[in-house]
Amino acid sequence: MSGHAVPVDFSGHMLDLDEDEDLEVFSKNTSLADGGPMPNSPSSLVNQYRLEEEEEQPGADAKDFFITVDNPESHVTAIETFIMYRVVTKTTRSEFDSSEYEVRRRYQDFLWLRGRLEESHPTLIVHPLPEKFVMKGMVERFNDGFIETRRKALHRFLNKISEHPVLSYSQHFKVFLTAQELTSHRKQGPGFLSRMGETVRAVANSVRGLRSRPEEFSVMQEYVDHFSTKICSVDKVTQRIIKEQREYLDELRQYGPTYTQWAELEEDLAEPLKGVADCVERCSQETEEQIQQLSEVLVPALHEYVLCAETLKAVMRRRDNIQAEFEAKNEALASRKADQDALQEEVDGLAERVEVANTTLKEDWSRWQKAMRTDLRSALISTTEKNVDYYEKCLAVWESFLLSLRVEPSGQENGDGAS
Repeated sequence: MSGHAVPVDFSGHMLDLDEDEDLEVFSKNTSLADGGPMPNSPSSLVNQYRLEEEEEQPGADAKDFFITVDNPESHVTAIETFIMYRVVTKTTRSEFDSSEYEVRRRYQDFLWLRGRLEESHPTLIVHPLPEKFVMKGMVERFNDGFIETRRKALHRFLNKISEHPVLSYSQHFKVFLTAQELTSHRKQGPGFLSRMGETVRAVANSVRGLRSRPEEFSVMQEYVDHFSTKICSVDKVTQRIIKEQREYLDELRQYGPTYTQWAELEEDLAEPLKGVADCVERCSQETEEQIQQLSEVLVPALHEYVLCAETLKAVMRRRDNIQAEFEAKNEALASRKADQDALQEEVDGLAERVEVANTTLKEDWSRWQKAMRTDLRSALISTTEKNVDYYEKCLAVWESFLLSLRVEPSGQENGDGAS
């Protein structure tokens, strides 16, 4: 296989990248390839794809969940400090007793929900949560920026679950959205020893390995590895660009006043120098907005799918573990003469579990890829739109300055006419 990742469709078959309209974004504009007229401005091309993006979005009428996460409140106890978020749910689903609910949840509650969903559906792709701990060099924990970033991520997590054709019908999800207190529900489920047993079996199966992974899942695994490498690389470079842009902005803020101070010393150059200072100030404002857009739109989208890549790897491991456990039991059945009936029943159950795991993963894989391309395409179009706007405005600032420097040669023309 080549070094490029190959996406997979519903059945697990490989797709031709040349036929993937989501990846070949600009192939739709055939007029450019055919030598047709160029668009009036770069922003018109961005607007074209923005309209197409909106047309591809499902209508609001199709939604039966409307969930918001807002109103974060800090709680301080003798042993910990944590944030509680308000979760408001409006739904039209008949299995809910009311059409609207309001509860308060902390981050640990979201972790509980995600853990329960993964336990119940080991080969479905459960959307990731933001990291629990703040990485070194990032914003301080529990400051306004961190809380808002986490709130947006938690809001997105719940809405991703609400859009899932299987997970949205989970009883755990319903409890999370409706129960005023989760304490009693969080105590239910497998105990510590049971979870430890599952972990030990998973490690044993991982060490034992697979006899033969189906080809379609090998293709998936290779795609996940490539996707993880690329998205992590883009995320790191984007973070570095933002850091350098902030340093550039700091330089601009020092640069402009220097021209203003210089203008006080040069009477003949005062107006041009003040003009340069004004241009630098206006460009610094545009730069600040561009950094804000990268930080609030592109970075969250990229980092979200860095976490998704880790989720995919975990799902692939769980699928492999289910198959490895089936293979081990099947081998034991072939070599053991005693307890054949009990072992055969266990093998049959594991065979069915493997089939279910494979089917659900293939179906969810296709759904995830479609959502991923929609999300990243939207973030990239938004970033492109802001970049075009940024450079057009900065260009206009400097062009305006140049026009202000032009001096009409009227005096020279009059002198030539008199002679």
